Amino acid sequence: MDLTQIANPSFLKKFNKEQMTELAKEIRKFLIHNLSTTGGHIGPNLGVVELTIALHKLFDSPQDKIIWDVGHQAYVHKILTGRAGQFDTLRQYKGLCGFPKMSESAHDVWETGHSSTSLSAAMGMAAARDMQSGSNYVVPVIGDGALTGGMALEALNHIGHLKTNMIVVLNDNEMSIAPNVGALHAVLGKLRTAGKYNSAKDELEYLLKRIPAVGGKVAAAAERVKDSLKYLLVSGVFFEELGFTYLGPIDGHDFTDLERNIQYAKKMDGPVLLHVITKKGKGFRPAEDDKIGTWHGTGPYKIETGDFVKSPTTAPSWSGLFLKRLGRLLERINVWQLSHLRCL
Repeated sequence: MDLTQIANPSFLKKFNKEQMTELAKEIRKFLIHNLSTTGGHIGPNLGVVELTIALHKLFDSPQDKIIWDVGHQAYVHKILTGRAGQFDTLRQYKGLCGFPKMSESAHDVWETGHSSTSLSAAMGMAAARDMQSGSNYVVPVIGDGALTGGMALEALNHIGHLKTNMIVVLNDNEMSIAPNVGALHAVLGKLRTAGKYNSAKDELEYLLKRIPAVGGKVAAAAERVKDSLKYLLVSGVFFEELGFTYLGPIDGHDFTDLERNIQYAKKMDGPVLLHVITKKGKGFRPAEDDKIGTWHGTGPYKIETGDFVKSPTTAPSWSGLFLKRLGRLLERINVWQLSHLRCL
């Protein structure tokens, strides 16, 4: 498939699993080839290929709002929304931006300056939708690293409190730029290893419904048993306690698992969190094996060996230009002015 001929993601509606699998291979090959010349955020993007394809197949962008946190993992999104032909200009002057950019495409509904902003943006878009009696989906995609940011946690608190209709996709690859640390990382680790509980909860609910009604006490007890199942199967369901329906963990590289859970989430009321497990750098061995963040974002590299290529240009860095300009400004300030500045 010629990726440069893609105009918008609508073609995915007719794709079956085999076609999506082949598309994922083509996108990975395209990214590995193009970024070897331009550099870019290769690790994050190789990890979200299947997830991005599934989101664009099952939602209707830009009517449905897909919001990328940080945004450095939006290359696949850019390919599927008609910008593959511009990748030779990636991160160059007047070229394709390395992050979502609203002036580039109607599918870029949020511009990200840094991490942890997607949930707050999603809350605002969902509130505007509800004020207008809209019915579109709002789908922020946030990584496990960005989830530790204060703004993200504040938004989780707000969304859960208001029971806002929203599907939050937690892209969990156990990495920020480098491996994650902290208490929330430990919570996600427990969820990853505990296995799925939602299907088991559904099976129990089905069995309970088959028991003949014999009074209110039995019915109430049955509800308590069903509601308590999560505590039996998962140690401390953090997101459920915040008011979200938790679905996962989900294999982020399995189209069947992704589609089943996304379709399930679309039928639910209130906030839903899809806990998607992905492999950062998937499909390119040097990036997959990276444990310290070297392949998070890179310059040019050799595909065959993974060796980095030194740039032949001697262009100054942004920080170097800033310091040079600052030095010139300081030279213009005389000793008397400096002495008064110290007194302020």
